[in-house]
Amino acid sequence: MARSDVLRMQESMFSSGEDFRNLTEILEKWTRDEQDIKGAFVRLTDRFSEKTGAVLSFVPRPGISYSLRAGISAEDGAVTLVTLIDIVDDDPDSKWLSVCFYDDRVTDPDGEGNMVPKGVLGIDGYCFDLFESDEGFISYLEQRIDEAYENTLKG
Repeated sequence: MARSDVLRMQESMFSSGEDFRNLTEILEKWTRDEQDIKGAFVRLTDRFSEKTGAVLSFVPRPGISYSLRAGISAEDGAVTLVTLIDIVDDDPDSKWLSVCFYDDRVTDPDGEGNMVPKGVLGIDGYCFDLFESDEGFISYLEQRIDEAYENTLKG
């Protein structure tokens, strides 16, 4: 993988070694990417992986999506979901991202997201779709990740 495609996270951050290997394999095979969605995915994933207590899991559904589920581990071992970063794979020639949060954990001051009733594991959420690399929008999503993380810590 090219330098910008390398995740900074460690296998130990994942709920299983298999999840880490599956994600790594998907990224290695992802070679067609004219819109640099892969780079955006890596950047957003790295942003979350820098958080204290970050726990990641990966749910591959080939032909539909590859879902990175990012949560925070509590002292009792329970993991609370903070965000889903989905690589939508409904078109083999053009992947895009859907970054979703519980609606009570983020704001959307610029109105960029879509309210999705019961859309985040059966709970109301906001999803932000990224179809091409856009520095301003990626930064906006990083701010949402930070906000969701902080609000999740507050409980």
